[in-house]
Amino acid sequence: MSETIAGAAPAERIRFKADRVGTTAKDWVQLLKPRVISLVVFTGAAGMIMAPGHLNPFVAAVSILCICLASGAAGAINMWYDRDIDAVMQRTITRPIPGGRIPPQEALAYGVGLSCLSVCLMWMATNALAAGILAFSIFFYSVIYTMWLKRSTPQNIVIGGAAGAFPPMIGWAAATGHMAVLPVVMFGIVFFWTPPHFWSLSLYACKDYGRAGIPMLPVVKGARHTRWNIFVYTLVLLAISLIPSFLHLSGWLYTGTALVLGLGFVACAVRVLREPQDATGISLQGDKAARLSFRFSLAYLFLLFCGLLADHILTGWVY
Repeated sequence: MSETIAGAAPAERIRFKADRVGTTAKDWVQLLKPRVISLVVFTGAAGMIMAPGHLNPFVAAVSILCICLASGAAGAINMWYDRDIDAVMQRTITRPIPGGRIPPQEALAYGVGLSCLSVCLMWMATNALAAGILAFSIFFYSVIYTMWLKRSTPQNIVIGGAAGAFPPMIGWAAATGHMAVLPVVMFGIVFFWTPPHFWSLSLYACKDYGRAGIPMLPVVKGARHTRWNIFVYTLVLLAISLIPSFLHLSGWLYTGTALVLGLGFVACAVRVLREPQDATGISLQGDKAARLSFRFSLAYLFLLFCGLLADHILTGWVY
């Protein structure tokens, strides 16, 4: 048995196996996008730790679990909806749905079920504000980004970046029941980090996105335009990352960390911009600079939030 789905390219339809061919627990975990979850959970935990007051360890653990489940649920819904384009992209063709290991209907039920569970559990364990932001983050990623922005505009990553930026606000709200300036700034850091992070990936995966009909920036505007946008957004990110220092919400340790990491990210962006290219901006070196920038961006966000946490803990010890 097979299923026919309208492909991203208007002139073609993509067929892929929909038969179950030995589903394993690993397939269900893969449906949750565990690599994405790890960073989402970390930034959510950072927001919770940075919040004033003391949160019961059990409630904190439940809150982290809810963020984890919600992120995975959104990932599962994303894979359900994107099963047509996943079937033609080299880096996604082995995912559980296009690989025929999990039927689309079960993947959707899995995602919706985990969404409801995570939001209800967060509400019962913490408060309505945290549950509300959590629910909106799932909706934003699953509907606004996946079903609308991703296939309709080259600004998909810019606007859609908000989906992955909510966890620090969720963690803070779970701990306090209200919002403040710092978690909003943490949201802004992740929001402005997302475009240069994903555009670096899209530079060396451009053919994949083009084949699937996804209007990523290098597909629509070209590689040269994308390189300049990576550079500009990295400069903006450096400025945004220093806001906690200017507002006296952090100390010297975070300021130093943000400067070193930010300048390192800018250096990566300059390499991307100056990498040998042809007349259209296509790399003549296999996009080595873009690959390096992508890997550095992952370390950047993790280490930046580590610096923020370390600064917070050090300040607590001093005072």
